[in-house]
Amino acid sequence: MAKNKRRYICQECNYKALKWSGKCPNCNSWNTLTEKIIDQKQKKKEKKLAADVIPQSIDEIEITTEDRVGTEFTELDRVLGGGVVLGSLTLIGGDPGIGKSTLLLQTSHNISQQGKKVLYVSGEESEKQIKLRADRLKTVNSDLYILAETNLLSIIKSSKKLQPELIIIDSIQTVHNPQLESAPGSVSQVRECTARLMHLAKKEGVPVVLIGHVTKEGSIAGPRTLEHMVDTVLYFEGDRNHVYRILRAVKNRFGSTNEIGIFTMEQEGLTEVLNPSQAFIEERPQEISGSVVIPCLEGTRPILIELQALVGTANFGTPSRMTTGIDHKRVSLLLAVLEKRLGLHIQGQDIYVNIAGGFQVNEPAVDLGIIVAVVSSFRDLVVPENVAVVGEVGLSGEIRAVNQIEKRINEASKLGFTEFIIPKSNLETLTNVDPNVRINAVRDIREVLDFILGGE
Repeated sequence: MAKNKRRYICQECNYKALKWSGKCPNCNSWNTLTEKIIDQKQKKKEKKLAADVIPQSIDEIEITTEDRVGTEFTELDRVLGGGVVLGSLTLIGGDPGIGKSTLLLQTSHNISQQGKKVLYVSGEESEKQIKLRADRLKTVNSDLYILAETNLLSIIKSSKKLQPELIIIDSIQTVHNPQLESAPGSVSQVRECTARLMHLAKKEGVPVVLIGHVTKEGSIAGPRTLEHMVDTVLYFEGDRNHVYRILRAVKNRFGSTNEIGIFTMEQEGLTEVLNPSQAFIEERPQEISGSVVIPCLEGTRPILIELQALVGTANFGTPSRMTTGIDHKRVSLLLAVLEKRLGLHIQGQDIYVNIAGGFQVNEPAVDLGIIVAVVSSFRDLVVPENVAVVGEVGLSGEIRAVNQIEKRINEASKLGFTEFIIPKSNLETLTNVDPNVRINAVRDIREVLDFILGGE
C-alpha cells in the first residue's frame, strides 16, 4: 500500500520542499512553508475520472454575443466592457477601506432592483453588520440575499438552492474548503476555492465576483495563478485622504483594459463622476505660478488634470525632489533636460511636482506640462488660464507627437480653454477641431517657453 507523501509548500511563491525550513529557498520569505499531505491514491483515480472529449475545428465553432447584466453604474459598466458577462469570474482588489465592499453592495442593490436575485457572501462580517451598512447606503432590497459563511461547500450548496443571477464573495481569502487541511488564505486554499467557484460560474452561467486582499506592495494576495484563472481583474485605487476613487481593469477577456471608472466616496456611498475633467480642475487657483492644465487620456476617455510644481532654494546640501501622482524617475529625467538644453540652474533647488486631486498619471503626454510648470514656478511667471499643454519630450528637448490629439483638444475646449500647445507633428492629424481655438504647434521646448513665458 502506497504511503502518503508530505510536502512543505511556500504560501508566497508555491515552492515545494521535502522538509521544513524557516526560510523559503526560492523567494527568501520567512515562516511561509506549510505542511501538505499528498494522497498517492489520487494518481490511480485519474484514469477513471478522465472523460472522452473530441476536439472541434476552429472554423466549426459558432460565435454568439455574450450576454451581459448592466450594473446601472455607467463607470463600472465602462470598465467591464458593457456590463457583467454571464458565467464570468471577476476579481477586484484594493487597499483596505478603499470601498470595495461598498461598491459591490451598491452594485448588488442595483441589479436586485431589476428583479434579479443576488447572493452576497461575506466571510468578514455578520448578517447584522451588513444590514447596518445596507441601511446607511440605502441598498435594502428583497431580492438581495446575505450569507455569512466561509465554508466553500456550504456556499456552493446555498447558491444552487437559491439560483441567484449574481454571486459576490467577500473575500476569497476567507473562504476555505474543509476537504483541504491547509488554513484559509493559504496558497492551496485560495487556488482550490477559486477553481471551484470558476467551475460553478461556467457550469451554471452565473457571474461570480470575488473581492481579494492586497499585499503591502499593492498586488492581490495569494498565488499569481489567481489572476490567471479569472476572466477579469479590477483594481480599486485612491488615496483615503481624497474623495476620488479610480477603478481600473488590468485584465479583461470581454473588453478593453484601458478604460477607467471614477467615483467619489460620500456619506451615502460611492457616487459616479460623469465629468471628471471639470471635477479635477474646478479648484484650480487663479494667477498662481507653477500651475498648468494637461489634457490626458485614460483609454478612450480624455480627462483634464491640473499639474502643480513648486521650486524653491534648498536649505541643505542635497536638494529635495518629491512627486505625487507621477513617476519620480520621469520627473528627474525632464529636470536633466531642462538643465542641459535650456541652461536653467535648478540643481540647487528643491522641486516638488503634484497632480491635484490624488489622480495618478503614467502617460508621457504630461512631459511638456511638467517642464512648463517647473519653469513657471522657477521664474515666478503665471501660465495663462486659457492655455492647455500636451506633448512628450525627448532627451534632446524635441516635442514628440501624442495619440488622439483631437479628443484631448475637444474635451478641453468644452471647458473654456481656447489656446493649446501641441507637438508640430500632430498638426497634420487635426481635421475636426473647434474653429474658435488657437493651436500653437512647436518642435522643441524653447519654442514653448518663449510663447508662454514671454521669451525670458
